[in-house]
Amino acid sequence: MTDAEKKQITAKLMEIAKNEIRLTYAKPEEPLSPCSSRIGGCPAVPQDFVWPEYTGSGYYDEVKSRPLSFMAQINLKDVAEYDTEGILPKTGILSFFYEQISMSWGFDPKDKGSARVYYFPDETELTLRDIPESMDEECIIPELAVTFESHISLPEFSESPEICHDLDWDDYDECRQECGYENDEWGDRTKLLGYPDTIQNPMEEECETVTRGFRQGSPEDAEKVTAEEKEDIRCKAKEWIPLFQMGTIETDDREFMFGDCGHLYFWIRKSELQQCNFDNV
Repeated sequence: MTDAEKKQITAKLMEIAKNEIRLTYAKPEEPLSPCSSRIGGCPAVPQDFVWPEYTGSGYYDEVKSRPLSFMAQINLKDVAEYDTEGILPKTGILSFFYEQISMSWGFDPKDKGSARVYYFPDETELTLRDIPESMDEECIIPELAVTFESHISLPEFSESPEICHDLDWDDYDECRQECGYENDEWGDRTKLLGYPDTIQNPMEEECETVTRGFRQGSPEDAEKVTAEEKEDIRCKAKEWIPLFQMGTIETDDREFMFGDCGHLYFWIRKSELQQCNFDNV
């Protein structure tokens, strides 16, 4: 790749660049206040909050109902200044839950409920809730304080065919680094919004397809999708955006990893985010 070609590609990348809000975390010196942004620990929830559970297979194919792990809570006042595109609500608490024993992929409509996102608009109504006693100890993430940073966000190689059709992966990655976006090699990056750090395939069409009741990776279900619906799926897939991406979380003596150095992705339709509707994440 010549210098002129690199300059041309980096210019195209800057045209499609987005903003992402990156999270870094550390063990707090003192216990955090109930409504502070955090990874792990205990969530701040309303008095009548019912802790979510999901019935799925475990490591040894034992099917049972298990409580979802509390993954993170984001006080939206903490991130407002970093949300340069004005996508998120300005106030309230977003809480993320995921069932770590089943660790479903979201490929099957039956996976619905294995991950949940709650939006609590009034933090004055919230109090800390203890982790359920039935929670497997290895699924409890210790309390970690978080800080935020606004950062340029660029798509992965597979997500930008209109730019990289004549490039190999190394050349494309070099151009991304030239723009200030480095590859997330070990799946460590945790962030809000922007482009996802994909490890396999683009997920927008998968999100749209599975929410219509069709399993992913299933030839039988694929045959049920008509040509007309496939075209509508491709069109409606553009509505989906990554709300939250969680990478591997490391503590003093534990490591919480999704797959093999993977990520946990929470996707949402733009229209539902604007309505503060998080029921279909």
